[in-house]
Amino acid sequence: MSSVLTDLFPHPIVQAPMAGGVSVPQLAVAVSDAGGLGFLAAGYKTADGMYQEIKQLRGLTSRPFGVNLFLPQPETADPAAVDVYAHQLAGEASWYETELGDPDSGRDDGYDAKLAVLLDNPVPVVSFHFGVPAREVIDSLHRVGTLTFVTATTAEEARAVERAGADVVIAQGVEAGGHQGTHRDRPETDGSGIGLLSLVAQVRESVGIPVVAAGGIMRGGQIAAVCAAGASAAQLGTAFVAAHESGAHALHKQALTNPLYARTELTRAFTGRPARALVNRFLREHGPYAPAAYPEVHHLTAPLRKAAAQAGDAQGLALWAGQGHRMARELPAGQLVEVLVAELAAARTALSAGGAR
Repeated sequence: MSSVLTDLFPHPIVQAPMAGGVSVPQLAVAVSDAGGLGFLAAGYKTADGMYQEIKQLRGLTSRPFGVNLFLPQPETADPAAVDVYAHQLAGEASWYETELGDPDSGRDDGYDAKLAVLLDNPVPVVSFHFGVPAREVIDSLHRVGTLTFVTATTAEEARAVERAGADVVIAQGVEAGGHQGTHRDRPETDGSGIGLLSLVAQVRESVGIPVVAAGGIMRGGQIAAVCAAGASAAQLGTAFVAAHESGAHALHKQALTNPLYARTELTRAFTGRPARALVNRFLREHGPYAPAAYPEVHHLTAPLRKAAAQAGDAQGLALWAGQGHRMARELPAGQLVEVLVAELAAARTALSAGGAR
């Protein structure tokens, strides 16, 4: 593992920041205490809400951790397409006895306010999703001692990350659960993402900064594989959704290994941006018609998803999951890290033994 990273965490395991309530402080603490890098997800939270979670986490551990931010998105949505989608969702609102959300509830996710908090109260790592922050933002974080990670889904995006001065690029393969971290949302590229091993190899040959591999990783042997391909560490999200400390809804945890949910699919149904989820009724019925409109669609469907959770209806939830979801293990997060480390060691020993023959 790169020395930039080994100074932070001894094991090459990063817990992905999962917005929407999954990445709670207790989960990040358990991962960091076990020798990985735990992350808080600031997406969809207020700046104060983020700050309170940071305070809570710091009260539970002295180990390094990270905080993830969403980049503000350009105004590219067609209002007419959003209106049409809202009309289509009217039946859902009636079924769940709730109102649709306001699609114009804000598009910057409180980015500037959150940055201000993180500059006043520095954390070890800040990562960014949905684009590359301005060079001055990265420089300002460096000045307060914070390392910066930025997601990329292509070698071209990875080069942009390096040019901006970031310390680490997170190479996110198409297998990943949740939102694809593409820098620009282009509907014409939907479904054309790159598989993780190919992406890691391409990114490794394109940049000189450390690479963290993300997408569908559920076992220590897979961590060994991406490290052999050139990654310094692996970022796992779905693997930690089922962890005891995860803030995911119980229905979400159960769905990962429920035979009823046989596959995942990239969809715009819940947020207007491509994100991988288990295929349920809501995704099947609305995915084909959802417009490219983030965060408008996210705001529109938020009350529906909340009502579905309250009703105990997994068919109306955004069941974010990577392609390896059937391999999820319901363990305490710290124990899961220990198991992954043991599997990684076994895989490396097997590789060494094979090479020695």
